[in-house]
Amino acid sequence: MNKKNNKGQGVVYILTNPSFPEYVKIGYADNLQKRLKELNRSECIPYAFRVFAIYEVNERLQDLALHNMIDSINPNLRAIETFDGKKRKKEFYAMSADDAYAILQTIATVSGTVQRLHKVSPEGHEIIDEKMAEEVENSVLYTEDSLLSKGNKETILLYQELKKEIKKLDNVVVEPKKLYIAFKSPKNFTDVEIQKNNLKIFINMSKGTLVDPNGIAQDVSDIGHWGNGDYRVYLSEKSKIADIMELIKQSYFANGNK
Repeated sequence: MNKKNNKGQGVVYILTNPSFPEYVKIGYADNLQKRLKELNRSECIPYAFRVFAIYEVNERLQDLALHNMIDSINPNLRAIETFDGKKRKKEFYAMSADDAYAILQTIATVSGTVQRLHKVSPEGHEIIDEKMAEEVENSVLYTEDSLLSKGNKETILLYQELKKEIKKLDNVVVEPKKLYIAFKSPKNFTDVEIQKNNLKIFINMSKGTLVDPNGIAQDVSDIGHWGNGDYRVYLSEKSKIADIMELIKQSYFANGNK
């Protein structure tokens, strides 16, 4: 799909940047090429933005409705900062490009406008930039403390309680990654992503294999995500740890432990 949109027709775009792969930028542009030039003019960003997908729209600023929808689903995804005493909401979201694309795909399917949605393949320097960024990432040592800094005091305490329960299992190794903390024994059986107000936990089991009597896990097999496994659950209160541990134990034993 050519990145140039038709004259008089704007697009909602999903942009990625190897400089911060954990985020995507979602916005609107009347002229996408002009917008890319504006964003890539800065010398403060090591790599250029690239277009991951576009959704053609007939009305301007439909991205605001999309922003509001994402915020209502999970307000912790949006990049928000306070500068000079003023709160500033950015167009950046802590999600994978595939997750963002899945949202547009759902909208396009429901509205019968699938033909307006286009995924764009990387080309030229974009492929090189992504490879270089990946090499840099692989050379970086990540720590629990750096990942825990994303959460508030309550979230950090909640993680410590969950970690204590997980470590009761035999031979568990904690391995911080760029975006989450992996628990292995010896295979990866669960991943914990620290968010501001909760913990996002991935259960490393294939779709259809998890016994979930309380219905607390979400099937994420059809959408892109950072953690391993086809199930995701959120933890925001200590009283839910026991139920979630029952799911984690299933993954622990399913991944080679007895």
